[in-house]
Amino acid sequence: MKGPGETGAECRRRSFTRRSHPVWRCRSRPNFHAHSMPPRPARFALLAFAAASFARADVPWLPPGLPPAPATGPALCPGEFLKPAQGAAVLDAALAQFPDRTRWDTYAAHLRTRIREAAGLAPWPKRTPLNAVIRDRRTHDGYSVENVAFESAPGVFVTGNLYRPTGATGKHPVILSTHGHARPVAKPEDYDTHARFSPTMQTRCANLARMGAIVFSIDMFANGEGIQLYGLAAHRDTLAITIHVWNGIRALDFLLGLDGADPSRVAVSGESGGGTQTFLLAALDPRVTVTAPVVMVSAHFFGGCPCESGVPVHRGADYFANNAMIAALTAPRPQLVVSCGKDWTSNTPRVEFPFLQKIYGYYGASDKVANVHLPDEGHDYGPSKRDAVTRFFAAQLGLNLAAITDNAGRIDESRVTINRAAALRVFTADFPVPPHALHDATAIGRALAALQKP
Repeated sequence: MKGPGETGAECRRRSFTRRSHPVWRCRSRPNFHAHSMPPRPARFALLAFAAASFARADVPWLPPGLPPAPATGPALCPGEFLKPAQGAAVLDAALAQFPDRTRWDTYAAHLRTRIREAAGLAPWPKRTPLNAVIRDRRTHDGYSVENVAFESAPGVFVTGNLYRPTGATGKHPVILSTHGHARPVAKPEDYDTHARFSPTMQTRCANLARMGAIVFSIDMFANGEGIQLYGLAAHRDTLAITIHVWNGIRALDFLLGLDGADPSRVAVSGESGGGTQTFLLAALDPRVTVTAPVVMVSAHFFGGCPCESGVPVHRGADYFANNAMIAALTAPRPQLVVSCGKDWTSNTPRVEFPFLQKIYGYYGASDKVANVHLPDEGHDYGPSKRDAVTRFFAAQLGLNLAAITDNAGRIDESRVTINRAAALRVFTADFPVPPHALHDATAIGRALAALQKP
């Protein structure tokens, strides 16, 4: 995708003036200013989403050349389930099988149904009161931070931080910020660089809020403050996918229930396992209007943790989808795919991104998907990746980029205050975890199952 004001030729040649040389790739110029509502074709697509997505479609499809499925039990796709060449071949086979919008839409509806079933969310659980707690407001330069907990189901506490612009009026876009897997916590001070408490997460959320967005950073299940609630080992339970998707849906409920939230501008972004959360949530929740999965969209790598590939969201008796195909379920909503040269996204510019362009082209929306590739960088959500996502969100959501840039147009992160983890916790000795809180994945599974009963 072009940067603002660039010609097509400039877009193809562009490299930022920094060591990692990211490249924006696209075919035509996006509309950076039509942020109040999705364009007309996208609006109609989203209106049809709920009805079409979960219709039973008789479109069984398995690409040739897959590793054999197990004789018994679920057909899981852990880690690097395919070789890179196999992943690319699957995308080629998908385009041959679904060569136009009609056939892709039919399979996409089938795939969404199967993902929901595999995640244990068919039917959807009943929504119950969130009972949200928002406390300990701290005001910084152009934004505030508050500590949040809500119940995604009775007794299932979700923790995070709410970043809001100060001195702003009117409607604001909302952004859900997910995170990837963090290093284990061995001592109390490790929390200061862990999960949602990390300076990386605080910086991206604070700058987005300073530009005018309402941002919620959510704990991955049994990470961050969730370690206190569930223990870190619970994160590897196969129910983690179910919990992540449902917590994400309820997090959008929380964000969109806040004063000033604009339901026509809803974004999600996260890196690694947070990227998985991003494209799964966008695939299943039509309220998401813009996404930016970072260092996760791959045709051959499916996620190395049970929270990503521990249930058969990718493969079953009559369906298959790698993560690039799941990311394609976001179409035609704007999507920035950030990739790098030192992980499983190294082939994105020549494998996954052309596939996404083709799918978006079915909707006349090839200008709505972009790829920033950082060939010299690794697996993180570092400054170059934050720069790319921040500029994309500014364009797509109508944010005030000038609020965080210097006279040369460079993004300035120095005005962000980094808080210690202790200041960002919602539950403390003075405000303890409620006694009805659930503390293991099995109990959460039972609570969600109870909400699925007629």
